[in-house]
Amino acid sequence: MACFRLPAVRSLGYCEGVSSLKRIAIDMDEVMADAVTEHLARYNQDHNERITKDDLQGKWLWDVVSVDRHAALESYLRSDDFFDVLHVMPEAQRVIEALQSRYDVFIATAAMEVPTSFMSKYRWLAKHFPFIPASHIVFCGNKSILRADYLIDDNPRQLKRFEGEGIIYTSPHNIHVNGYRRVNDWLDVEKMFLG
Repeated sequence: MACFRLPAVRSLGYCEGVSSLKRIAIDMDEVMADAVTEHLARYNQDHNERITKDDLQGKWLWDVVSVDRHAALESYLRSDDFFDVLHVMPEAQRVIEALQSRYDVFIATAAMEVPTSFMSKYRWLAKHFPFIPASHIVFCGNKSILRADYLIDDNPRQLKRFEGEGIIYTSPHNIHVNGYRRVNDWLDVEKMFLG
């Protein structure tokens, strides 16, 4: 598995050898970090609109916003602070730390979709999930490269490509997607893997 390693990063004491534990890969945006709320807040403020998560049921934000404003949506993602200020999904920290006692946990984020996000995503993870070693953070594009038993992700495109079991994490855009086991929040993840 290829990892983007930052030069100043050191391992937090985890053995980087082969583990006998089952491996869980976890997406960051809309699974660990609430990117939709921040995206909506910036867009609504700049364009004097009131789009809510309810308006996104079964749709991406890009489907709801007029094409002439897609550049604005893109600019928010590319801003220096967008990923730094995202709120942590409720219970994510506690459950992910608990998962580490029974599984080999990796964070797998499709950072190649927004290449300017590497440092801010890394800073966010270091701030909110300091117990995850740098060796267990994967910045990638197509998650079919991941060798894991499970992938928890909100994006059905990534789950479709994944060779292990894809578990869909509920987000407004995927509400109508079927064909995967579904978790609605981190308490559901806890029941599924630790119950």
